[in-house]
Amino acid sequence: PTLPMAQIETIEQTLSRLTAADRFYTVFLAAFAVVALLMAAVGIYGVMSFVVAQRTQEIGLRMALGGARSRVVAEVLREGMMTALAGVALGAVGAVLIGRTLERTVYGVEPTNPFTFGIVAVTLLLAALVACLVPARRAASVDPMVALRQV
Repeated sequence: PTLPMAQIETIEQTLSRLTAADRFYTVFLAAFAVVALLMAAVGIYGVMSFVVAQRTQEIGLRMALGGARSRVVAEVLREGMMTALAGVALGAVGAVLIGRTLERTVYGVEPTNPFTFGIVAVTLLLAALVACLVPARRAASVDPMVALRQV
C-alpha cells in the first residue's frame, strides 16, 4: 500500500494505445485503396471517352438511320463492362497467384478468400459502370448531323 502508482489507465485506454499502430495502418491502406479505385475509374472513363470519341461518326450515322438512344447507351455500356469483366478476371487470377506466394511467406494469409474477392470484384465493376455511364450518355446525345459533318 505504500508503493506509488504510476501510469494508471483503463482497459479501454490500454487497448487503444496497443492497437493505435494497427488502426493507423488500416486507415493508411484504406486510403490507398480508395485512391487506387479512383484511378481505375478515371482510367476506365478516359478509355471509354476516347473510344466513344473515335466512334462519333458511326454513332451519329446509326442515330441518323433511326437508332434508339437506349441502344447506343446499352452498346457503349456493354463494351465497357466486357473490358472491365476481363480486367477483373485477370486481376483475380493474379491475386490468387500472389496470394499463394504470400501464403508461404507471411503467416495467416489466405490465398483465396471468396468473400474478399467478391467484394473487390463488385466494387470495381460498379466503379467501371459509373465510369462508362458518362461517355455512354454523351454518345447517346450526339447530334447526328454534327457527327456526320465531322468527316
